[in-house]
Amino acid sequence: MKTRLCFLLAVSLLTLVKADQVFVEAEGFADLGGWSLDQQFMDQMGSPFLLAHGLGEPVKDAVTRTRFPNPGQYRVWVRTRDWVAPWKAPGSPGRFQVLINGEALAATFGIVGADWHWQDGGFVEVAQEATVALHDLTGFDGRCDAILFSSEVGFQPPNDLAGLSRLRRKLLKLPGKPDRGGSFDLVVVGGGIAGSATAVTAARLGLKVALIQDRPVLGGNGSSEVRVWPEGKVNREPYPRIGDVVSEMVAGRGPGSGNAKTSDVYEDDRKLNLVRAEPNVILLLEHRVSEVSMRKGSIRAVVAQHTRSARRVRIEGRWFADCTGDGAVGFLAGADHEVTEEGHMGASNLFNFHDTGNAAPWPKCLCKDTNAIDMVFTETSEPSSFPRCPWAVDLSDKPFPGRPASKDAAGSAPHQDLGAWHWESGFDRDPINEVEWMRDLNLRAMFGAWDTLKNVDKLYPNHKLAWAAFISGKRESRRLLGDVIIQADDFRTNRVYVDGAFPCSWHIDLHYPHPSYDKGHEGAEFISTYTRGKGYTYKDPYWAPYRALYSRNVDNLFMAGRDISVTHEALGAVRVMRTCGMMGEIVGMAASLCNKYDCSPRAVYQSHLGELQALMQRGAGKNVGAVQ
Repeated sequence: MKTRLCFLLAVSLLTLVKADQVFVEAEGFADLGGWSLDQQFMDQMGSPFLLAHGLGEPVKDAVTRTRFPNPGQYRVWVRTRDWVAPWKAPGSPGRFQVLINGEALAATFGIVGADWHWQDGGFVEVAQEATVALHDLTGFDGRCDAILFSSEVGFQPPNDLAGLSRLRRKLLKLPGKPDRGGSFDLVVVGGGIAGSATAVTAARLGLKVALIQDRPVLGGNGSSEVRVWPEGKVNREPYPRIGDVVSEMVAGRGPGSGNAKTSDVYEDDRKLNLVRAEPNVILLLEHRVSEVSMRKGSIRAVVAQHTRSARRVRIEGRWFADCTGDGAVGFLAGADHEVTEEGHMGASNLFNFHDTGNAAPWPKCLCKDTNAIDMVFTETSEPSSFPRCPWAVDLSDKPFPGRPASKDAAGSAPHQDLGAWHWESGFDRDPINEVEWMRDLNLRAMFGAWDTLKNVDKLYPNHKLAWAAFISGKRESRRLLGDVIIQADDFRTNRVYVDGAFPCSWHIDLHYPHPSYDKGHEGAEFISTYTRGKGYTYKDPYWAPYRALYSRNVDNLFMAGRDISVTHEALGAVRVMRTCGMMGEIVGMAASLCNKYDCSPRAVYQSHLGELQALMQRGAGKNVGAVQ
């Protein structure tokens, strides 16, 4: 009860007022309805926001109650954007209304502006209190960041991020300094498979650990939010216990395993329960790290913002592990890093379909589906329409994976290639600052494909889109540099490192635009293929070096996951999730030695490598894994 009261108090801060202005954060609404909270682009646009991700069916209203300093007339500003405007696409699919006490403002929102901005909503008369609601009109990913009411007719809120941040904190009366969140032996940022395995391993070896994750679930790409099946072989000789923690966290592959399946397949509760069972771990979900405090080349603390309440908390630590995938902590700390600006791997947003004849209610958005979807469908007598999407990628006269070569395939099951891993975009875009563009192109491609199949090819009349990830599954962005930068030729030549620490078994898997589908989409490709064959395979397991798991210039920074010290090409072999989880196990073990000897990650290699290898022989698992 105490926790709930604290949360409600924090959320209530989002509607505190100043004389003639009221600032209402969309993510702080008391009832989000069918809108989804999206935090992926906070660093670029300044805040989390609400997304009407209804797959073409309007979502339930988000509703909150707001107090005003005085009754009277207020001008309304709504921070939003027309998300298809970067492509000059017609139709403005993200349309929504703002309702005050059940009455819609005169303006319709989400219809102008390629960038995030304040759209003028006109004027409204209010009493001391009012109900405010976001009313989705389309189900096609309308988005709202905040609503601002001002009694000053000429006032216009700032669009620059610095000015907006000052206004937000001032009107919401947020504290100038972050709350104190405690001090820890190891602070792990990023709750994917790598970060979760790091936290569990370190905690079992006696460290006091904080695990910070910006989503409500753990698992990252392997969660129900993204639904990529974790790959990579674990429990390999000569260290067969490496992978035991990963095996506790992720079930072995079974008949229902794979990508873009139902939410239960990814066992979010299994990961959460495993972490919460460790008394030495403090778990901070829905917190995104945005600041780093440094002293003499070492990180002393990180500051994380709660994605609903906007409250900030300062977490101090002796050692830190960047498991964010994007190398976010290392970047803020000034760690040496690399980014492949062009020709890098992209991001995917997987999707799947549902037969309207199924007795179970068909789902409309993230993590709410309950019926089994195994990509085998039964035609029914219940037709299901889908609107034309002139704003989507026009695929009416173009091939794409899953589109039958001839229209006489009507009535057959949808092809396995629909919604699969290769729906991927952003190969030549900035993998940090243009991630919303990438996600939105993936959505435009998906809706364009389904529009084509349903309305042009007249296929699958009794099926609906069932689920689509609005959280992107990213493959490549920043890579933090360690004392060793792993090269692709290390795999090809089987180069032996004395500090070989985690086994790699995935081939050198690099993605790039598929030449069979990129015609007409140059610069905005969304279908990929991958490297294979001679030059991209090696003898597994390959034991990659520990020295790639810590920063070469930030004294107390580890990393685990796809942001470790590798080249672009070598990343193809190490980036799969079970392999990343084993990196986390090694980092947790090394951190325990840092704690034991009060030393740096580098000193573990220099002075305590034998003891690290002894820990690797013993492992940190509670269950005995089987050699695979």
